Amino acid sequence: MAAEQVIDRAGLDRLVEVLQAEDYRVIGPQLRDDAIVLDELRSGAELPDGWGVTVAPGRYRVVQRADSAVFAHSAGPGSWKRFLHPPQRTTARIAPDLTAEPVVEPTARMAFLGVRGCDLAAIATLRSVLGAGRHPDPDFVRRDDGLFVVAVDCTEPGELCFCASTGTGPGAGPGYDLALTEQLDEAGHRFLVTTGSDAGAAILEQLPARPATAAEITGARDAIEAAGRCQHRALPDRDLPELLRDSRESPHWEEVANRCLACGNCTMVCPTCFCTATEDVTDLTGADAERRQRWASCFEIDFSYVHGGSVRQSGASRYRQWLTHKLGTWQEMHDSAGCVGCGRCIAWCPAEIDLTAEVARLAELTPLPDNTPGDRDDDR
Repeated sequence: MAAEQVIDRAGLDRLVEVLQAEDYRVIGPQLRDDAIVLDELRSGAELPDGWGVTVAPGRYRVVQRADSAVFAHSAGPGSWKRFLHPPQRTTARIAPDLTAEPVVEPTARMAFLGVRGCDLAAIATLRSVLGAGRHPDPDFVRRDDGLFVVAVDCTEPGELCFCASTGTGPGAGPGYDLALTEQLDEAGHRFLVTTGSDAGAAILEQLPARPATAAEITGARDAIEAAGRCQHRALPDRDLPELLRDSRESPHWEEVANRCLACGNCTMVCPTCFCTATEDVTDLTGADAERRQRWASCFEIDFSYVHGGSVRQSGASRYRQWLTHKLGTWQEMHDSAGCVGCGRCIAWCPAEIDLTAEVARLAELTPLPDNTPGDRDDDR
């Protein structure tokens, strides 16, 4: 790929224009309703210049910064998942004679602008679950087809970020077409641009860019590494699938359930949760009916319903299912964890339940297996 280039703030606006001229629907962050949300951009002027966020368990607030940084905010309530795997969609219309006509919604090619390393990994996870295998989801495949990704390296992680411990950030991993590292200092406001594909290189050629200096490249790498070191949260350095298997009878699940509201917020904001339910909906006359797919949550009492009732009726069993799937069995099924360290589930939990704290507590309560370090290495 080409050597790193540099664009200024006007060049970022030009990037939006070039992508739109290439018939992409450009999705990016913007300030709305006291949150940094993801939605279609009409121009680069809609990007959240000078806005950041403060987050804590059960808390999310936007704050105005003293500078004009565009991407100095951690994950908001939405993720890129909703554009690839919508919260609700109509899959078929059902005629009075009960014949079903499939519904295929028209979609334009999309360009995602501002994808963090954690969310880049989440998109890769969704591709492995929904876009691969013997039975890929045709709607997901269609939306993902031709996707252009502009990633952003994180240099200011949020209080709830723990991507360094999940190996998904703060720098962008593979899967992007262009990657930006924002730099704002006495030398000005600029973005180091790295190409990750031929399509990215073709777009970069249309931007007012200059070659990056050695100091700019080194400064960007140093800032990314520093962002990883300053994260306050981390998952335990344990074999997590093994830990969760050994913790299945832990009394700690009941302690968490005493606080958990089973509201499903954590699954709704999670960028990798993919479960859905299918419903048939009719109008008042019963003449028109639609089959709809919607996001579902393993915290719903009916999620595990089989003939005779629900398998997981207690809050403790549902929380255990979610966490064990996310960090344990997911690894076995998809060769990666289902958690990317974005911290959204912590910020948007009304009970302030912290996934990293709960897993750390399980590690405290569950002793390591009585194996030598050499045996543990061999077992892996």
